[in-house]
Amino acid sequence: MDTGHDIAGRLAQALRRHADLHGRIRNLRRLTGGATKTTWSFDLEDDGDGLLPLILQQTPAMPAQVHPSAPRLSAREDAHLMRVARSHGIPAPTVRAILDEHDDLGDGYITERIDGETLGRKLVSDAAFADARAAMATQAGTILAAIHAMPTEALPFLQRLSPADELAVYGGLLERTGVQHPALEFALQWVRRHLPGDWRDAVVHSDFRTGNLIVGSDGIRCVLDWEIARIGDPMQDLGVLCMKTWRFGGPQEVGGFGQREDLYAAYERAGGARVDPRRVRFWEAFSNLKWAIGCARRGLARSADGHPASVELCAVGRRMEEPLWDFFELIED
Repeated sequence: MDTGHDIAGRLAQALRRHADLHGRIRNLRRLTGGATKTTWSFDLEDDGDGLLPLILQQTPAMPAQVHPSAPRLSAREDAHLMRVARSHGIPAPTVRAILDEHDDLGDGYITERIDGETLGRKLVSDAAFADARAAMATQAGTILAAIHAMPTEALPFLQRLSPADELAVYGGLLERTGVQHPALEFALQWVRRHLPGDWRDAVVHSDFRTGNLIVGSDGIRCVLDWEIARIGDPMQDLGVLCMKTWRFGGPQEVGGFGQREDLYAAYERAGGARVDPRRVRFWEAFSNLKWAIGCARRGLARSADGHPASVELCAVGRRMEEPLWDFFELIED
């Protein structure tokens, strides 16, 4: 098993190779959180005792049952997307190095570390973030408009999924689990009957939500977790941000921190397409179904020896009925 000392040595070599950054690795520690990635925080100390705060993100191979065909970018594609996003003024992580086989660190990349908070419950309830919450719906609308304006031709590796394609992919993923549940079947049929008839293609982050945002006292500082981005209907991102699961107990419908009116108005002011609230609600409902399917699949994931892949994935699996409940509340409204 690798030690912190082993990883530190390889990190120093990787930074020299890919970024011409020289120095000693300090304060290396593994961060908690993330069911599908391994994240390390560390500092690079140069000869002048200056510290560059950095993050190592490793993306190990997923258990076969978790993501066999759902869109998921490789570490290299993920890093390239973030670089393109930053070039268009979007607050994505600054990528310093993309790892290769010579680094002996697995697939992954190194980014600059941004100070701030990601814990959802803190962000929606802690008094220290009251001013941030007042600004975040507007900031989110502005950022999403910029993401959706990114040129798709610069990102040929992104998979294009129409709403019908999304349904086929996630319905197929559920079928392969062998899980049979009347609520899931009803939800699939409801989505099939309500598929949007028209939309415009755009880069879609697909996981833009509380918990994947680094937030400071000034609001949103960085957008994380780009690995399931795709080309599709941009209203999907607005729907995901409004999901009850990702409000973390907060009272507001947008991420637990803001109001839909502020999100929609900022999105349109920043050049996003005119918001169709009914289509946002459709994607909010559909995203709850997708998350319910994701919970079921994660809970059933197995490692190569046939045992459950991890305690964390099992814990996610038991939450399947929460997004299903939210789905039915949405379609009743």
